[in-house]
Order: sequence, then C-alpha cells, then structure tokens
Amino acid sequence: MPDFERFRVLLEDERARRLDLLPALRADIEAANSARQGSNVDDEHDPEGATIAFELSQASALLKQSSAGLDQIESALARLAAGTYGTCAVCGEPIAEGRLEARPWTPYCIRHAASGRGR
Repeated sequence: MPDFERFRVLLEDERARRLDLLPALRADIEAANSARQGSNVDDEHDPEGATIAFELSQASALLKQSSAGLDQIESALARLAAGTYGTCAVCGEPIAEGRLEARPWTPYCIRHAASGRGR
C-alpha cells in the first residue's frame, strides 16, 4: 500500500510551487500586453513585434497549464481527504505506486490514462 502521507506532502509542495508561479506568469502577461499596446508594432513585419507576441503566447499557455495543474492537485488532495486517493476513477482498481510517483495528481490507472482519460 502506498505511503499516502508522502504523496500528500508532494502534492502540497507542488501546489505551493504553482501558487507562487501564477502571479509571476500574470505579471509577464501584463508586461507583454503593455509593451504591445505601448507601441505601433506590426507583429507580422517587425521582428520585435513577433518577440512580444511569442512571449505573450508562451506566458498565456504556461498560465493556463499551471492553473489546470493546480486544479488537478486540488482534486487529488480532496481525494486524499475523502479516502479515495490512489484508486482509479474509472475502474476502481489501485493506481500503481510508480504512476503516483510520476503523476501524484492522477485519478487514473495507467490502462485508463492510456485510453485517453486523464490527459
């Protein structure tokens, strides 16, 4: 049986890391938006415009990914509290400890993750 307390610590550490990251990503997006609005940049023809557009796109994608990851972590912590952590949400079988080590927030065993669930 997996050491669920160890996974709780991993999840809480990852949650704290992502919560620290979100304000920095939002600031990056705000800075890129300000730089873009503060100039008459033609993204298609001005090399600097392409850089600003890329930075904005990259920061937006990271923000979306971090927010989604935070939701997954919160769900995993809720499953820990409910006593359902480590059990596949589809088949009810235990999730392999190695899988939990790699993705402690996953609600799916490897079989159901591979079928497209949990991605």
